[in-house]
Amino acid sequence: MSTSVTEVLQNAPERNVPHGGGNRATETFFYDNKIVRNFGIATVFWGVAGMMIGVLIAFQLANPAVNMGTEYTTFGRVRPLHTNAVIFAFVGNAIFMGVYYSLQRLCKARMFSDKLSKIHFWGWQLVILAAVITLPLGFTTTKEYAELEWPIDIAITLTWVVFGWNMFGTIAKRRERHLYVAIWFYIATFLTVAVLHIVNSYELPVSFMKSYSGYAGVQDALVQWWYGHNAVAFFLTTPFLGLMYYFLPKAANRPVYSYRLSIIHFWSLIFIYIWAGPHHLLYTALPDWAQSLGTAFSVMLLAPSWGGMINGLLTLRGAWDKVREEPILKFMVVAITAYGMATFEGPLLSLKNVNAIGHFTDWIVAHVHVGALGWNGFLTFAMLYWLFPRLYNTNLFSKKLANAHFWLGTLGILFYAIPLYWAGFTQGLMWKQFNAEGMLQYPNFLETVLQIIPMYYMRALGGMLYLSGVFLMVYNLYKTAKSGALLSNEAAIAPPIAKIEEAGNRHWHSWIEKRPTQMAIWATVAILIGGLVEFIPTFVIKSNVPTIASVKPYTSLELQGRDVYIKEGCVSCHTQMVRPFRSETERYGEYSKAGEFVYDHPFLWGSKRTGPDLHRIGSKYPDSWHYHHMLDPSSMSPGSIMPPYPWLFEKDIDLSTTEPKLKVMQKLGVPYDDAYVARANEELLKQARQITAELNKEGLEVKPEREIVALIAYLQRLGTDIKVKEEQQR
Repeated sequence: MSTSVTEVLQNAPERNVPHGGGNRATETFFYDNKIVRNFGIATVFWGVAGMMIGVLIAFQLANPAVNMGTEYTTFGRVRPLHTNAVIFAFVGNAIFMGVYYSLQRLCKARMFSDKLSKIHFWGWQLVILAAVITLPLGFTTTKEYAELEWPIDIAITLTWVVFGWNMFGTIAKRRERHLYVAIWFYIATFLTVAVLHIVNSYELPVSFMKSYSGYAGVQDALVQWWYGHNAVAFFLTTPFLGLMYYFLPKAANRPVYSYRLSIIHFWSLIFIYIWAGPHHLLYTALPDWAQSLGTAFSVMLLAPSWGGMINGLLTLRGAWDKVREEPILKFMVVAITAYGMATFEGPLLSLKNVNAIGHFTDWIVAHVHVGALGWNGFLTFAMLYWLFPRLYNTNLFSKKLANAHFWLGTLGILFYAIPLYWAGFTQGLMWKQFNAEGMLQYPNFLETVLQIIPMYYMRALGGMLYLSGVFLMVYNLYKTAKSGALLSNEAAIAPPIAKIEEAGNRHWHSWIEKRPTQMAIWATVAILIGGLVEFIPTFVIKSNVPTIASVKPYTSLELQGRDVYIKEGCVSCHTQMVRPFRSETERYGEYSKAGEFVYDHPFLWGSKRTGPDLHRIGSKYPDSWHYHHMLDPSSMSPGSIMPPYPWLFEKDIDLSTTEPKLKVMQKLGVPYDDAYVARANEELLKQARQITAELNKEGLEVKPEREIVALIAYLQRLGTDIKVKEEQQR
């Protein structure tokens, strides 16, 4: 480590000093590297934790014994823990690490407040810790990527505000007047994530860790996938594009390929992305106009996405010899390529004829993980390898280990994705196959599951390869840090903004690049238009969600059973949405109607069929079938990969929550009368005794207060509110 000059500058107060022999005064100031280091360590820690959980659930799908027989380790409980850990813990900390490092240097200013930086760091870690505790305990809203309950949602909001305060405060005191393209993406990310989180998290609390979504059925589905798709867009994509625009030129020592392309990339991406959410709901009960709108904008999204990929790859023009030698650039090239592949596949899957085959299959899981493992994972690894030597004022411990990590990670992605693509194609085609007599070729859903179990083992192997590379990185970064010393306060010199003369660039876009307020306003306008166009008709025009007179609210027992279903994460493997295809109506029954879900807070349509659709399961089997199926799934479905749920037969329904739940539902517009609410538990036990009486006839003894009874009541209710043809109930 160098000596006196650095040490003097680190400890010197900010002051005006002559520079370069000219008359322009400059200031010496200090970048805060400690906060960058902290987020870097958190990135590595949560990355390892989240990926280990990912490998665990991969093996759980291949072998149900890996669920370990406890209620806290089942796939349904652990799967949302994995998604939250890798998205918000691993990727989230990586975003903050990269933003805190690059923003200071792009603004030529220390972060606005060291105290806010610390509050942000520890607030985010506490949010993640809360997720680690609550999700395995079954506290979940069950909404994809937004499973955390309302107190944690509030904590997320406050922490995000602290981040924004610190970021905009830094921009306000910047010494560099021009806002570089990376900052555009940071601003759009902050504003859009705030809007998404607040709108989607509208819920009414029942108790400390229980709430119901403020939206129901079709409207809830639209809001959720507007949020879900744009969580991918504005948490997993736009901040990483900003980081790409900073770290790629730095690592390659070359300027960004095209300034004009970056302008087109930014504005078209944030405007178009926000419209695309409905492509997750094709062939569902969502109105056709909304589905078509989502498809149209998804196809258009290909252009700006590939514009960004091209801008990134062409930045490396003339530097390909360096790419062969530098593992950091190798990670970046594969990351940008994976981004291009994922953003090609997204529009492809939004085409209705492709979606008809791919949706609800493992194809979607493969698609998501190409983006997550390739784009987010590899770019994060590149940033870590680039940052740690600079933070610790030393050299990377081992390029050989970094290269080994690169190849293990690349093989891991291939071994992960290719088997899942194969599994997805197999599922989609087997589900739709008819024989020469016009009957379903594979009427038993389990036949498709058994066919793809080998692919699940291969996927798990891919996850292990990817994780083994991460362990190499942990060792490499640890040794790098040990060989140097943290440069907590890095000295820099720049003229104050008042002394900076107007640049000669008179490009039409330059006026907004110097005005963060205008940039923020126009970015907010761009992302609000799409959401408003989709929401207003769906919420205001009643014909978009036609009601059905025979559809009634759930009984108090059924509502409690629905909450057991939510707690156990059943929505992770089962859908409740029969699409209007002959292959589905033959297998499950009448296709699902929008009016059937008007009392569903939240909606439970699901996004993946590891098991069969359940929307028409009601009255299909006797109560005893569900009893045995939950106690030992293989006794009813030999070869099933579903874990058993013995605790449901031992745990009682919390009857103290019944009345509060119904009262909240009343506030949400569900037509329970006050008299029914007052006698809710009386009605609950009455219906429960009817079920236990039926079970007793078959020699099955169970108390009416048990959770299994409530779950059976809910399952037997599903899809029975509308008349279904007798032959379709078989």
